[in-house]
Amino acid sequence: MKAVHFGAGNIGRGFIGLQLVKTGYEVCFVDVNTTVVEALKTRNSYDVGYASEQAGRETVEGVTALNSLSEPEQVIAAIRKADVITTAVGPTLLAKIAPLIAEGLQQREQNTPVYIIACENMIGGSKHLEQEVARYQSIQEDWYFPNAAVDRIVPLQHHEDPLYVEVEEFFEWVVETKDLPESHPHINGVTYVEDIEPFIERKLFTVNTGHAIASYLGALFEKETIAESLQDPRIRRGVQTALYETGWLLLEKYGFNPVDHSAYIQKNMKRFENPRIHDEIVRVARSPIRKLSPSDRLVKPAKELMERGIEADGLARGIAAALTYFDPNDSESSELHAYISKHGIEDTLHTYLKLSAKDALGSRIIEHYEAMQNPVNSIA
Repeated sequence: MKAVHFGAGNIGRGFIGLQLVKTGYEVCFVDVNTTVVEALKTRNSYDVGYASEQAGRETVEGVTALNSLSEPEQVIAAIRKADVITTAVGPTLLAKIAPLIAEGLQQREQNTPVYIIACENMIGGSKHLEQEVARYQSIQEDWYFPNAAVDRIVPLQHHEDPLYVEVEEFFEWVVETKDLPESHPHINGVTYVEDIEPFIERKLFTVNTGHAIASYLGALFEKETIAESLQDPRIRRGVQTALYETGWLLLEKYGFNPVDHSAYIQKNMKRFENPRIHDEIVRVARSPIRKLSPSDRLVKPAKELMERGIEADGLARGIAAALTYFDPNDSESSELHAYISKHGIEDTLHTYLKLSAKDALGSRIIEHYEAMQNPVNSIA
């Protein structure tokens, strides 16, 4: 069995590639990082460590890599023979890898099914990738693009070995089966479900929402890591408040068991607090424009709660904190900071969040934003 995985970064090596190898796939990573690609070619293996009390480690063997910039023909040849194609490149890069995937798929023999799974932090990632591929090549009936939800915390790495990656022990990989044949592959550790939307939103509105708010409130109070942020009772209370708000929304929409979901929230709080995971604020907080978009982890649940008559004050506070965030090394943060400075917060809400300063949610966000100009008193 052969798999091609786009993205030889920390998620690719420490999660998706690892599970594919455990299933028995020969994995070919595709990336543009010359150092990582050449090391994978030379060694055909790498180590994964676990941020836990046991601090275990395992070796992932039987892997190789290709550079998509200098070796496109070899990548196309690998796609031609692959049983599974996965990605972990970030939502914005799916459009960039789509032409190469389309060319490889076009050259496949007929009646040879292939499964293309975008393992990205976004809703409908695989279907989005399918649309991008369709711009270059008509989609064949045996090319399957099942949506997926993935969850594993992999912080920024600082190791001498460019291939070594350290991850948390917990992971979740859910794949939707409603458009798949019964003969679809079963990857080690994957949960297969008929309808993935409840699982995507549970993860997005709990893990991603909580992580983001911890980062933006943490930055406001000059913390360096997520674990450090949650040692501050003001920040911990702010995160937990927002997660119980999103919990109400998930219970309303999907009928999750309240006791089970409360336990899920607390499990994720413990994950964020893990002192062995040096998860830096600058990593989690980056790309605030994407995270503040109307369909993402902060604004979407807040709007849906307010429409149901449920207060979303914790989420409004988290959104306001995101609007105060500034990292000159992050292009989205710089753009947002410049726009607020030039046009003001009300215009920013309308332009980026598609919210009005006159509605209940918009006015609540502005109230918190103004209070955060004096951050000592910004969280009651």
